[in-house]
Amino acid sequence: MGSIVEPWVTAENGNATAKGSNRELRHGRTAHNMSSSSLRKKSDLRLIQKVPCKTLKNILSNFQEVILGTKLTLLFLAIPLAILANSYHYGRPLIFGLSLIGLTPLAERVSFLTEQLAFYTGPTVGGLLNATCGNATELIIAILALANNKVAVVKYSLLGSILSNLLLVLGTSLFCGGIANIRREQRFDRKQADVNFFLLLMGLLCHLLPLLLKYAATGEVSTSLINNMSLNLSRTSSIVMLIAYIAYLIFQLWTHRQLFEAQEDDDDDAYDDEVTVEETPVIGFWSGFAWLVGMTLVIALLSEYVVATIEEASDSWGLSVGFISIILLPIVGNAAEHAGAIIFAFKNKLDISLGVALGSATQISLFVVPLSVIVAWIMGIKMDLNFNILETSSLALAIIITAFTLQDGTSHYMKGLVLLLCYVIIAACFFVDQIPQKQPNGTIVGIQPKNNPGSGFFSA
Repeated sequence: MGSIVEPWVTAENGNATAKGSNRELRHGRTAHNMSSSSLRKKSDLRLIQKVPCKTLKNILSNFQEVILGTKLTLLFLAIPLAILANSYHYGRPLIFGLSLIGLTPLAERVSFLTEQLAFYTGPTVGGLLNATCGNATELIIAILALANNKVAVVKYSLLGSILSNLLLVLGTSLFCGGIANIRREQRFDRKQADVNFFLLLMGLLCHLLPLLLKYAATGEVSTSLINNMSLNLSRTSSIVMLIAYIAYLIFQLWTHRQLFEAQEDDDDDAYDDEVTVEETPVIGFWSGFAWLVGMTLVIALLSEYVVATIEEASDSWGLSVGFISIILLPIVGNAAEHAGAIIFAFKNKLDISLGVALGSATQISLFVVPLSVIVAWIMGIKMDLNFNILETSSLALAIIITAFTLQDGTSHYMKGLVLLLCYVIIAACFFVDQIPQKQPNGTIVGIQPKNNPGSGFFSA
């Protein structure tokens, strides 16, 4: 697999690292990295150290760190089960469920591998790599859904990712952090949150205008002309959104990096001890790169299963495609990242929790969504930014409610509870919504032609 930095060597030299240098070592680590690290576990490599063959030792060490070095190791079993279920033509809802479960540890491991590569590339390139791979699951699902002409599924899943980050992840973090620190005031830096909300509101504007075109047109204007106007405006807005996202990366990684770095308290000795061990790479650069490519391919395979079987799962479980895409996909697919944000809220480190929730929502809104529109344009598919009135209204209210919740820089469990209840209300709305959504080709979500889940990019 390539060269490896032997962790037992760094562990022996780790005691020489002074606690006071931890902050310098952590320079450049984002909230997303810090959140993901909460689900990792320390690897015991003493037995592997005794292996005489260096190549075998490197392979075993890589396997120990990448596959067994997470608290989600057991969920990896869902990956071969999903492949076997597809190969032997088991129930398609079963394939869908196993694929969703298998995506959970993969998303966390991708974050781990990008952080390992950042040790060799530096914090700036590492930050760009993390920004690209941070929402790899959503992006891959979106592209594969577009390849199957399932535009409504793309819109639903991306909308659901934004809503889950703003209301579910942030709400659970504030609620759990408030309960765990009920006699202690929780404070956070508003500067980062303000930047994210400015960008989210700009993204909301790009969704509102194509929607409003439909209602601003008079009865004399044909539907095809309105759709054309909406499509052209959406493509133009997507280009502007991508430019804004590039500017955001420059702002985050170069000019105002200090606003986005994960901050810890100097007196948190227990946490410092834990981080000291993690401040050296545990796998080599080419090993990490190979693992990252391999896991991305597995994510693509499972994502194709998800896209191909979502209608059958909807029919079997009695849930609408909209509910599965908006609620279930984001919850399961990002469970590892969400759990990390909640863990840090328990530790009264709200800046990290906010960085994960708001940063991920901003990345999806200004990067994944417009990129999906551009990719659809290249593929000859008509995807616009009109997410319909119900979906766009839910997004607008979620952004406004979250912005008001965080406006004073303090938090308590009641704020988190309100955000959670808002998410429950939106989930209930899409649960009862059984209105079918038309695709650009005139078919209806949920009754499209059934394809073999392995008949796409990964077909034999």
